Amino acid sequence: MEKGLFPIERFQDIRTPFYYYDTQLLDQTLAAISQETSKHEGYHLHYAVKACANPKVLRHIKDAGMGADCVSGGEIQACLDAGFPAGEIVFAGVGKSDWEIELGLNAGIQYFNVESIPELEVINDIAARMGKTARVSFRINPNVGAHTHANITTGLAENKFGIAMEDMERVIAMAQSMSNVSFVGLHFHIGSQILEMNDFVDLSIRVNELQDRLNAQGIMVENINVGGGLGVDYADPNKNPIPDFKSYFDTYATYLKLRPGQHLHFELGRAVVCQCGSLVTRCLYVKKATHKQFVIVDGGMTDLIRPALYDAYHRIENITSTAAEETYDVVGPICESSDVFAKDYVMNGTKRGDIIVMRSAGAYGEIMASGYNCRPLPKGYVTEDLLG
Repeated sequence: MEKGLFPIERFQDIRTPFYYYDTQLLDQTLAAISQETSKHEGYHLHYAVKACANPKVLRHIKDAGMGADCVSGGEIQACLDAGFPAGEIVFAGVGKSDWEIELGLNAGIQYFNVESIPELEVINDIAARMGKTARVSFRINPNVGAHTHANITTGLAENKFGIAMEDMERVIAMAQSMSNVSFVGLHFHIGSQILEMNDFVDLSIRVNELQDRLNAQGIMVENINVGGGLGVDYADPNKNPIPDFKSYFDTYATYLKLRPGQHLHFELGRAVVCQCGSLVTRCLYVKKATHKQFVIVDGGMTDLIRPALYDAYHRIENITSTAAEETYDVVGPICESSDVFAKDYVMNGTKRGDIIVMRSAGAYGEIMASGYNCRPLPKGYVTEDLLG
């Protein structure tokens, strides 16, 4: 238990549950990314906003010089509001609405990651009506698996994302024949929370094969986008607060064969913000049952849905207790049996009023919160809010 990580005395005055973002750790993480990417020519970073769109977190990321990867018009607007240059924003997603495409075109975003032929046709039509040219990159499904949870793998032929490899030349030719789109690149993404570098090796090899195929036909690609996917250490965030960016970027530098003048784009999300964020809750009751005892906290699956949705693990710490360890089921107040953070979990002895934190919750935590049971959305605080 790392009590020193948290301004506990300030937590006492804030209504729980809420999210706390350690922006000192966030800035250290961003510096580590910058240090590694600076070693490689032509590497560009776009933060995957779907992981966390807290406005103050976004501003830290913008100030570090990152671009943004957006999957909705709302995310584009959030990034524009946070000060991201429109020319550093890319827009992905399988279901872009007309108004979202119009927003991207009006803002002058860097390019659209297109995921189907019907989408390409709609973008061309809208751009023609607006008198603009849309820069498009095609998301190709590489049929490369990733060693991760089935719900967060995206690169297999059975997934809903992307255009089939066998259709790649056809869609490029279609784009080149259209008057209001400009083909600028290829996009790939195989999944999330990937810790085995061999998955990224396999993707690199597939990208090399596809590029060789295109080059043989005289088709040159300006931008290659390999998405994100790098995972974090949920089990021991205190020991490994910053992901292994060196191995991640070095893997691509070793195995992906960029062509002269080609740009390589990355869309990291979880790896940027996950470890700096925690869900802060209070113990409401300790309930002793026949064979178990429960710690019932005031945060639930409406505030952090990952354990209920993915059976995801988050390290749980009682940051106000020094009592001997006991075993609990840690549960929330929502009227659903799946509102469970952990079963048979060992932590310091707990009593009513103790502050319980769910670690590594900066990614897919606050952003996925809901108002189910008419609960208010949790607020998000950063270090500057509490320490000045």
